[in-house]
Amino acid sequence: MSVGLSEYLILAVILFVIGLTGVIRRKNLLMLFFATEIMLNAANVALAALSSYMGDLTGQMFALFIIAIAASEVAVGLGLLILVYKKYGTLDLDDLNLLKG
Repeated sequence: MSVGLSEYLILAVILFVIGLTGVIRRKNLLMLFFATEIMLNAANVALAALSSYMGDLTGQMFALFIIAIAASEVAVGLGLLILVYKKYGTLDLDDLNLLKG
């Protein structure tokens, strides 16, 4: 039994909804970054599945670019998270909103 295009797209939609729920419910900055990574991986799954289905490598090339962008986003984002944690002592968004003054 082989896995078809519809199963991959359903997986991509489920991953995207999980990531979107994480972004909407954001309580912690680190979890917000994880949720965006899940959403980017959902796009990668969809692009790779459509690329394989159509027999074209364009979608897989876009997926590789998305992976490179996500890696740089993680590096910069984690650096910023470390700075925010050192300055405020928390990563909770509710507490950071109170510190605006």
